[in-house]
Order: sequence, then C-alpha cells, then structure tokens
Amino acid sequence: MENEPRGLLISPIRDGTVIDHISAGAALTVLRMLDITGQTDEELSIATNVTSMTSGHEGKKDIVKVSNRELSKEEVDRIALISPHATINIIRDYIVVEKKGVEIPKFLSGIIRCTNAGCITNDNEPIKSAFEVTEEGLHCLYCDTVITTNPENHII
Repeated sequence: MENEPRGLLISPIRDGTVIDHISAGAALTVLRMLDITGQTDEELSIATNVTSMTSGHEGKKDIVKVSNRELSKEEVDRIALISPHATINIIRDYIVVEKKGVEIPKFLSGIIRCTNAGCITNDNEPIKSAFEVTEEGLHCLYCDTVITTNPENHII
C-alpha cells in the first residue's frame, strides 16, 4: 500500500460549499434535497463511497462540492436529516473560512412534506409542514403522522 499513488479525487473549488462526511451512498439524495439537478447552473463535484479515516476508524463516505453557492440554514437542516455526521465547509478563494457539523433541529417547518396524503399541509392550503423531531422519527404537528427512521437512524 505504501507504493499506492495518492492524488485528489476531486479538484479544489474557488468559492462555494463542500459537504463532507455524507453517509456513503447518500450524495444523490443530498443533491435532490438541495434541488440540484443536471439542469441547474451549479458546477458540481461528487465522490461516492470514498475511503474515510475518521478518528482512526476506516469507513466509507460521500463528498459533494458545489461551486459558487453557500447553503442556507434550512438546506443544512435537510442534510442533517439524511446524514447527521456530515460537515459543511464554506470555501472562499480556495480557503476553508468556516467548517461546521450539521445538527438535527428539534422542530422543522416547511422543509419536508408529510407522508400522510390526507394531512392539511398536502391539501393546497397555505400552511407549511411542521414536525417535531423525536427518537421515533418526525412527528407531524398537524396530523400526528410519524415518519420513521431507517436502520442507520437517518430520516427517510
């Protein structure tokens, strides 16, 4: 392994956001949650199932780099739902000027839709969805539906 070539998998970005330590295989879900598609203007770099050495523990992770865009708090909250160990790095002139972990908020408003088709928030009413984050999942404050978590404790 010591003769194994080392190099950058993804080139650096001048300005924008790097989302690191995304749960392996979740990068495309993160892009969907950020409304980034192949038909939007963002320049993207994506690496999936990259070897990660975190605290001496080897595992896999995804990385997303988005040029010329800094994420809003609501967008970071969405990422926390699918990848609670992700880190957000703000890049300006090729330098990391801010690095922070994501935190799952106690309440979410207008970020995701209720899965109950009969919920008032899905009935063309001018009402934003509202959820309380619990250990069981997301509890809709309007209809009491609970959106459960998958085995890795990520909201689905």
